[in-house]
Amino acid sequence: MGLEISILVSALALALILRPWRLLASGALVSPLLGTLAILPWAWALPRLHDMPLQLQLSGACAVTLMLGWPLAVPVLVVVAALSALIAPAGWDVLTGQVVWEGVVPATLALAFGYLLRRWVGAHMFVYILGRAFVGTALCTFAAASLSQLAGHELLHVGTGLSLVALWLMAWGDAFMTGMLAAIFVAFRPQWLATWSDKLYLNK
Repeated sequence: MGLEISILVSALALALILRPWRLLASGALVSPLLGTLAILPWAWALPRLHDMPLQLQLSGACAVTLMLGWPLAVPVLVVVAALSALIAPAGWDVLTGQVVWEGVVPATLALAFGYLLRRWVGAHMFVYILGRAFVGTALCTFAAASLSQLAGHELLHVGTGLSLVALWLMAWGDAFMTGMLAAIFVAFRPQWLATWSDKLYLNK
């Protein structure tokens, strides 16, 4: 748990130094912010609301990062974890592990992947949607889940080898959701994506 607290405190400190509240000044990100706080806590609480051999988990961190930007996504994901505890109570160790491995780590990996993708492949609408939102989400979510397993958070009732297969398949659920949201928002609500720029990706 010491590792997780260190990661969480470091990420929160860096995010707050960047003054993420400035991103809300225009009002464009208020709607995706409220949507995240209304929907995502239920997804994070879901594994604690039912008893199944394989606990299905939706992270949503990569989608939140695309919508709100990393500096705002980190504190918002902390609030999401707190709200999920109101829906399905859990101990501090469980919540800390959840916000780190399902929130902060995939969000940070998504930020790094987006930067590398734009640098190596270039800025294009389909690179953003298919590369960053779809494939990037699958890779970052799976990588974060694998790191979580190495840290001792193994799936219940599932062997170590088989759990990697399960984590890989579940990562694609996040990927489809994030890719779909990115495509819809790029077409109809680009102002809801803090990481999108018409000038950058459409050469306008």
